[in-house]
Amino acid sequence: MAFALGIDIGGTFTDIVVVDAFTGAFEVVKTLTTYPDPSEGVLDGLSELFTRPGMSAQDVTRVIHGTTLVTNTLIERKGAKTALVTTQGFCDALEIGREGRYDIYDLRMQLPEPLVERRYRFEVDERLNPDGSVRSSLNTPSVVAVCDQLRDAGVESVGVCLLHAYANPEHETILRDAIADHLPGCPVTLSSEVAPELGEFERSSTTVANAYVQPLVERYLRSLGDGLANTGVCAPLHVMLSNGGTCSVETAEAFPVRLVESGPCGGALAAAEWGRKAGLDRVLAFDMGGTTAKAVLTIEGTFPVTTESEVARVYRFKRGSGLPLLVPVLDMIEIGAGGGSIAHVNALGLPAVGPESAGSSPGPACYDRGGDRPTVTDADLLLGYLNPDYFLGGSMSLSVDRAWTALSSVADQFGGDALGAAHGIHQLVNENMASAARVHAAERGVDLRSFALVATGGAGPVHACGVASRLGIDRVLVPPIAGVGSAFGLLLAPISFDFARSYVCRVEDLNIQRLRSLLDEMMTSGREVVIGAGVADADVAFEIAADIR
Repeated sequence: MAFALGIDIGGTFTDIVVVDAFTGAFEVVKTLTTYPDPSEGVLDGLSELFTRPGMSAQDVTRVIHGTTLVTNTLIERKGAKTALVTTQGFCDALEIGREGRYDIYDLRMQLPEPLVERRYRFEVDERLNPDGSVRSSLNTPSVVAVCDQLRDAGVESVGVCLLHAYANPEHETILRDAIADHLPGCPVTLSSEVAPELGEFERSSTTVANAYVQPLVERYLRSLGDGLANTGVCAPLHVMLSNGGTCSVETAEAFPVRLVESGPCGGALAAAEWGRKAGLDRVLAFDMGGTTAKAVLTIEGTFPVTTESEVARVYRFKRGSGLPLLVPVLDMIEIGAGGGSIAHVNALGLPAVGPESAGSSPGPACYDRGGDRPTVTDADLLLGYLNPDYFLGGSMSLSVDRAWTALSSVADQFGGDALGAAHGIHQLVNENMASAARVHAAERGVDLRSFALVATGGAGPVHACGVASRLGIDRVLVPPIAGVGSAFGLLLAPISFDFARSYVCRVEDLNIQRLRSLLDEMMTSGREVVIGAGVADADVAFEIAADIR
């Protein structure tokens, strides 16, 4: 026997899928996500799984894990106490940003607060030219002074982002060694390693984000690894990346910012595979879980990947209002709320849904776990889309009375009843998601009427037809295990990693030898990463692309 295990931890539910590598037979487990340690929910699910006939921890040969931990940590600002070390005169780059406004008509426009407070940003005396040559050598006394300040500040993680370090990492490397001497055990993120690309603001933001989540991700992955070993699972643990590939735990610990949107990528991979098997070459992957809904456009099984993304937006659907990250991410959008998103009346007296979610604890009112605020799940239950006696695979029942009481609080404000409120919430959610998907498609120049919608996630099938009809889509595919689609999709992901470097020159001054040298360096690094994750040297393949302007 040889089993592959996919584990996806979402904001509300933790999904586990195990597939027999020889027969294709599978088993699924879905449990509520546990807080503050999500790994507890995983281990609870595995304990249940391995009591089933034919299931054995010793037969697991692959474990792939996707998580929203990094995204949630950045949104909730619950990361490590982080410092930034930068070139003298550039410590305010995080606040200066692009010096633009993402909404020129909003007089009260808000910008996201930097992850590192001003008092924890330190400067060293050095300067590099854009080509990497040294204009001013790294000043040793200033390095020692900064290291002393870092130690006195009691920081838990440090990001180092020096001007033009993407062209020459020498000064950053020296700084890392000095910090290691003064603060033993303190993780240090170098911009020349995590984002060696042009753009000081974006590179600084990415470096800080990586440093901010690194201690938490290290503890979490080690806790999960220990827990798996205690259950008898000895297979290597791989982690889903934001680009749709997987990597080793060691790589994930070094570059945790690459785990942004880790979980939702699995749903996109699963939707594309199911669409391919159904003969569909243009698929809108629609993944609606307990907390959010995501959408990805796939054409002939390929996914658009963007190298610039945002996280922790001030305004959830407003591009430019978040923290920019220079990491490769599947070009997906958050198009709406999830099943646990809370319905309310906004400041204009209009019904609204989300972004706040009831999560797994206390959860929607119908869970009867202490929650009393109306959610999308409560509305779907009253409308008859959910079976109150068979939820979560029959392991959980839902309270219709609790849902009715919760929705009545919204209905009373409009002089209606709970059933009418449920209908309005259901329609509002569908319309919001369809509108966001429509804009996303228009921005990419595609006509959604030629696509088929493939629904995944616990709430995806419930809302799939409503969204599809609003988009003019006449084909909807709901797979048999749609509720654990992201966990299943993890098992389809290849081991891969993206590297990027900036090389700035005029076309007439292009140095082919320098260009080949950069490519060779990236290919050597890539080979080391994927071989370290278990890929045979003969199976390593490369794809090369360039952004030229």
